[in-house]
Amino acid sequence: MNIQPLADRVLIKPAPAEEKIGGIIIPDTAKEKPLQGTVVATGNGTKDEEMILKAGDNVLYGKYSGQEVEFEGEKYLVMRQSDVIAKLG
Repeated sequence: MNIQPLADRVLIKPAPAEEKIGGIIIPDTAKEKPLQGTVVATGNGTKDEEMILKAGDNVLYGKYSGQEVEFEGEKYLVMRQSDVIAKLG
């Protein structure tokens, strides 16, 4: 991975959106943005905020959190660690 987040930011690979619900195929325009993903890389934290998350953690985040980034054809989100709602066990 050539993207390294700085300070208290994390790079997240969003989980894929559901393609169909109960046999009904959902078009791309109607798909909801996924609210969970996997941490790919983290910054080192700041003097005020220790980095708790690490690469490989599955997390939940807010609907409008983060900045979308496309790198080598893959879509990622960059957001502050504080925008992550929960870590999934």
